[in-house]
Amino acid sequence: MALPKGFLFDFDGVVVDSFDSHYSAWTSAFRELFNEKIAPFPKSYAGKSPMIIAEYFCGVIGKEAQTKELFFLKDEHIKTRFKVPKLLPGVREFTSLLSKENIPYGIASNATKQFLKNSIYHLNLNFPTVFGVEDYIKPKPAPEAYILLAETLGFIEDDFKDIWIFEDSLTGTKAAKSAGMIPIGITTQYSEEELKKAGSFLLFPTLLEAYQHLTAK
Repeated sequence: MALPKGFLFDFDGVVVDSFDSHYSAWTSAFRELFNEKIAPFPKSYAGKSPMIIAEYFCGVIGKEAQTKELFFLKDEHIKTRFKVPKLLPGVREFTSLLSKENIPYGIASNATKQFLKNSIYHLNLNFPTVFGVEDYIKPKPAPEAYILLAETLGFIEDDFKDIWIFEDSLTGTKAAKSAGMIPIGITTQYSEEELKKAGSFLLFPTLLEAYQHLTAK
């Protein structure tokens, strides 16, 4: 089958399973700041920007005024106590295929740039173009992240309808749809039904099944 013109990837839940990496940093930062146990992570916050997540955790104990303080401390903990996330299936196969076919691709994530760079370095991944939450005025679910990445890769608006975006969250799926591109759901976080309702065009358990679908004779 003919391949799309470009492929854009979310990071957490698509390229890596990073829940433990992030939540351990939230937990240690929260304990340092408030000397209290952090609340469980709510599934509905998957894919949201770290500032919104920090606001949630602070809000649980009525400390919203310290949202920024928690955000920056968590970012510090994720650097100094970095926990390498787990690579999900199909990533290396996918990037090898796209490099071989000379198809532009990159990452646009609501995670911080430092976390993305550290993860890519430690996992030895081939993602030369990477954007994190600091690169946007409006993070996902706004479309800015994916529009910025697509334009950086050399695409114009007419190309957007032929660009696939791999997303595991409802937040990111909405961003992909708003950007006028094709959201492809990865069901590591949400069900097929939930992702389809948010706008996913196709659904796969991981990138490996998506890769197999695209390379099937």
